[in-house]
Amino acid sequence: MRPSVNRPPTPDVRDDNEKEPSLQEIINIKLIESGEKERLMELLRERLIECGWKDEMKAHCRAFVRKKGRDNVTVDDLIDVITPMGRASIPNSVKAELLERIRAFLGQAAL
Repeated sequence: MRPSVNRPPTPDVRDDNEKEPSLQEIINIKLIESGEKERLMELLRERLIECGWKDEMKAHCRAFVRKKGRDNVTVDDLIDVITPMGRASIPNSVKAELLERIRAFLGQAAL
């Protein structure tokens, strides 16, 4: 059947606003509502400080600023350079501990 020239096509039954949340979105909502997300963030901060990751990233930032010159570096430049390095250098033990805590939470939340 040819669509009418005078009116737009009928939208799908579900609008974008009514989409069902993804599993990741549901988990994030549960983490926030329970306060577990904030506890996990605090644990991550503590572990990264303990293992020297924070100091290492600070040193990389300072080295980058010295190399480029203080007046030639923007925050966006710094973020673009440091973010991939920072993510790649998080110790596996820290990742494993966080993953275990998330799994335990999901087990208790029955998701």
